[in-house]
Amino acid sequence: MKSQELLKEVLTLKPQDRFLIVEGILSSLDHPDKEIDEIWGNEAVARLQAYRIGKLKGFPMSEIFND
Repeated sequence: MKSQELLKEVLTLKPQDRFLIVEGILSSLDHPDKEIDEIWGNEAVARLQAYRIGKLKGFPMSEIFND
């Protein structure tokens, strides 16, 4: 079955069935990279430590999002 034919068939399904298909497809594409996760984890720890010792300044959320 070609992609366009498959799409046409899927679009005839109930919304909850289409949702299950979309979730299944997306989860098959989402493979976290442990190396990148570790890099970001280390960066978060470094930023928190810098903030705690005064090397990094914080900003109020209202200032960032202009509430």
